[in-house]
Amino acid sequence: MNQLLLLLGKRIGAALLTLLLVSAVVFFISSLLPGDAAQAMLGQSATPEAVAALRSALGLDQPGHIRYVHWLGGLLTGDPGISLANDMPVAELVATRLPKSLVLAGITTLVAVPLALFLGIYAAMHSGSRTDRVLSTLTLCMVAVPEFLLATVAVLVFAVKLRWFSALSYAPPDASLGEFLSAYAMPVMTLCLVLVAQMARMTRAAVIDQLNQPYVEMAVLKGASLGRVVLRHALPNAIGPIANAVALGLSYLLGGVIIVEVIFNYPGVASLMVDAVTNRDMPLLQACAMIFCAAYLVLVLFADICAIVSNPKLRS
Repeated sequence: MNQLLLLLGKRIGAALLTLLLVSAVVFFISSLLPGDAAQAMLGQSATPEAVAALRSALGLDQPGHIRYVHWLGGLLTGDPGISLANDMPVAELVATRLPKSLVLAGITTLVAVPLALFLGIYAAMHSGSRTDRVLSTLTLCMVAVPEFLLATVAVLVFAVKLRWFSALSYAPPDASLGEFLSAYAMPVMTLCLVLVAQMARMTRAAVIDQLNQPYVEMAVLKGASLGRVVLRHALPNAIGPIANAVALGLSYLLGGVIIVEVIFNYPGVASLMVDAVTNRDMPLLQACAMIFCAAYLVLVLFADICAIVSNPKLRS
């Protein structure tokens, strides 16, 4: 037990160190974006003296490493700074948008994960059959299709032609169940198509790898049915690879949600980050980027913990 806790502690420490390195990369890479935030705020007609004064007031004239230390200290204390474009705390802006992105990601996860696991396990149980070949072909095609194309086609078909849903995905706080489902139908469908395809393929590969092991052959020789072999023997040993598949799939969701929120004009953190890039709002951009990086590391850490707990071989 102590060895397991020590190993988990090392994983968490490595994740925190990685997040620290990522924060430095995010800060300095975002500082390399072309343009000047002070010039963008004052406009092209601003005098050089006014631009210089604003740069000094915002601390943009300080060396990069000093600005990074100040920014990191504020980030650790929950104060990522003031938005340059909105003139309000970044924490307040993120707090108004983050719940909406979490709702979209949560609904997508609830739909995509069970469906992907079912398709992956079913395809593995019927490996080599016509059903398996059809599912493999369909999932391969869906993985190859980018989200922006799926989202654009969904808008043209369901919003413009059929007029079933609105092209703007927004549900007010007092929305009814029908309005809520109508607002989230197209974004969730767009994200699920690619997400399900990726996770189903990885789940299928993980289960097939376990079905080819000698202990499965022994269980079959003893008369166990295919369903019992998969559910009682292969699936418990495939928890680690399946957790990795789910974590990688959900981490892919973090990138896809940026495109989906912009196309469907969804008021989430991803669209806020795109606006920050347009306005060269560095504090807001850096805070949004750190949220996505932290979410990715949490998912990978969760997959590592599941693999360590489910597989004793990984504890040494």
